[in-house]
Amino acid sequence: MANRWVGVTIDCLDVRRVAAFWSALLDRPPGPSEPGWIYLGHPDDPLPRLVFQPVPEAKRGKVRLHLDVAVDDIEQGIAQVLALGGRHTGERHDYDAGVVVVMEDPEGHEFCLVQYY
Repeated sequence: MANRWVGVTIDCLDVRRVAAFWSALLDRPPGPSEPGWIYLGHPDDPLPRLVFQPVPEAKRGKVRLHLDVAVDDIEQGIAQVLALGGRHTGERHDYDAGVVVVMEDPEGHEFCLVQYY
């Protein structure tokens, strides 16, 4: 059997709040989960699942791995993140191929909104 990527796990203080944010942002419903955890997606989905794991400590420092979320319109993407309880870091990078804006989910996990031209 070949190795395959099946998911990304995100540590959370409030699993329900963070999972609800990502579920709404990515339009991915929760699937089968372990007690106390929430998984977005199903094991047989073509995309890796997002797994929200409860931990007792708050996030500290910048994460070394983050998700990139492609949007059709960067301003609408920013507005959606803010409406869902996320934050804009103020960091923006404009490139010939598009724009990247650094955002945070409700617990401060950084991620990028990306609009390709």
